[in-house]
Amino acid sequence: MSFHPGLGLAAVVVLPLLIVIGVAGSRYAGLRHDKGIVTAALRAVVQLAAVGLVMGFALQHTLGAIAFVLLMFGVATFTSTRRLHQTAVVRHQWMYCGAAIGAGALSVLLILILPGVVPRNPGTILPMGGIIVGGAMTATTLAGRRVLSEYGTRFGEFEAGLSIGLLPRDAFKLVVGPVAGDALLPALDQTRTVGLVSLPGAFVGMVLGGASPAAAAALQLVVLIGLIAAETIAILTITELLSRSQLPDGRTVSS
Repeated sequence: MSFHPGLGLAAVVVLPLLIVIGVAGSRYAGLRHDKGIVTAALRAVVQLAAVGLVMGFALQHTLGAIAFVLLMFGVATFTSTRRLHQTAVVRHQWMYCGAAIGAGALSVLLILILPGVVPRNPGTILPMGGIIVGGAMTATTLAGRRVLSEYGTRFGEFEAGLSIGLLPRDAFKLVVGPVAGDALLPALDQTRTVGLVSLPGAFVGMVLGGASPAAAAALQLVVLIGLIAAETIAILTITELLSRSQLPDGRTVSS
């Protein structure tokens, strides 16, 4: 097996150097992510190597592509659940995360794939599924963590809402609703600045693969708008489910 000289240099020198920079910056700033940076980098190496072994099959068979997207969904649910668990423990957390990610990703993928907005083939289903599931996971994690944290710090306002006659679920949403929307900011900023601040991967990949810039731009637009829709649904779902759940203080919020 041969490697491009630039890739060999990156693997041996540049990538470890970037990890060291990340760890040093985290330690200096007191971010407490020193170990996480190293672990994430090592996991990325192993996971991408494993993905490379099965990607050939998945890209040749529609069922293989769908199965791989389902695997991504399972990992996304596990990851988001673990992140929310670090903020607060809520009963049925994994079900809430799975429902939020699934609702956002599945609805958008069906809208894009079934009518043929994007080609119905493994080469499109797999990367599109990964992008949309990943976006829904990020939105679910950010929204869930912000909601639970906000509820913990502003519990007095929640109680005040109850005292003036609001239903528990309405008082909960009144307190946490504004911060839940912050989870959509990365997707909004990426869409607002596309082509000006960064060139997203789908666009670059298609151009490098020989597609025209116009075709690449059209697909990238579909991806960006699809991400906004999927993440909005995910945020709405996780917020709604948490508003009806047993909260960290033992209170059950319901209508």
